[in-house]
Amino acid sequence: MEKQDIRKLSVDQLKTWLSANGEQGFRAKQISEWLWKKSARSFDEMTNLSLKTRELLKENFEIRTVSVLRKQVSNDKTIKSGFRLFDGNLVEGVLIPADDRMTACVSSQVGCSLTCKFCATGYMPRKRNLDAAEIYDQVVLIKEQAEQHYQAPLTNIVYMGMGEPLLNYASMLESIERITSPDGLGWSPKRITVSTAGIAKMIQKLGDDGVKFNLALSLHAANDVKRNEIMPINETNSLKNLATALNYFYKKTGNRITFEYIVFNDFNDSLQDAKELWEFTKKVPAKVNIIEYNPIAEADFINTSEDKLSKFAKFLEDKGVVVNVRRSRGKDIDAACGQLAIKEPNVAAA
Repeated sequence: MEKQDIRKLSVDQLKTWLSANGEQGFRAKQISEWLWKKSARSFDEMTNLSLKTRELLKENFEIRTVSVLRKQVSNDKTIKSGFRLFDGNLVEGVLIPADDRMTACVSSQVGCSLTCKFCATGYMPRKRNLDAAEIYDQVVLIKEQAEQHYQAPLTNIVYMGMGEPLLNYASMLESIERITSPDGLGWSPKRITVSTAGIAKMIQKLGDDGVKFNLALSLHAANDVKRNEIMPINETNSLKNLATALNYFYKKTGNRITFEYIVFNDFNDSLQDAKELWEFTKKVPAKVNIIEYNPIAEADFINTSEDKLSKFAKFLEDKGVVVNVRRSRGKDIDAACGQLAIKEPNVAAA
């Protein structure tokens, strides 16, 4: 008989099960602490439980932990991990070290259904959603890498890996609850950013649910014709609908949105494109992250020139927009934004 995944049970469900099997109900809180606060990967680690209790748990449950199948270290110290899930599926996650922060980039789905033309993951089929524990495990494993490789604590988490987080809404929210809860990792939600390609009704739902974490929109074009061309999701989630949803989110949460904008050569990098982006920022309280494009084999896009990038950013800054230019990290190991696609490493694994 297949064993049950113990991390799918609430404390109350675990308490009921323990009582029905001759164990004391208060053990449920101890087990939950081992699973979510101490990130235990086996029942043997639960040393304040009797051997008999641990054996009972082993007979009936399993902990479906995520493991690191392979790890690559970039020339710029970015670390990309291929994570193996309990059913053999793979996802990728990235540790991005900087002088003032250590950021974990985690995946929310195996593959993706959105087919954005510039993103390697978009060319993969979506096989399934990750559950909350699988997202949580990525954070724990990347946190350990930050401590082991750079003797520094993890400071930020971005849901910008494989998949669309808002199409895995319940598990995404539950994973953040496990990460931020005092009964879990105890993180501040202000150090977590969820990135979406733009699903208006789910953005509104985030507002209704009063989330405390940050929201980023992968924008990449501020007119519908261009955005439709590179992001088919825009055909059913126009910029007008997104602006309405984002304003609703802002009104409900008070959290300013970040627009992510990749600059593609001769596609969305002109001063007219910058003007359209500026006009869109007037509709929604937002700051802008301009991102270098990271080429992929499946697409013909190339990054804009340094000169055009500079003029684009200056135009926005002169209009009073808060702009950050994000330089690519981990490009040499396909770990940069838009490059995650479960390819075999082309450099020696670290």
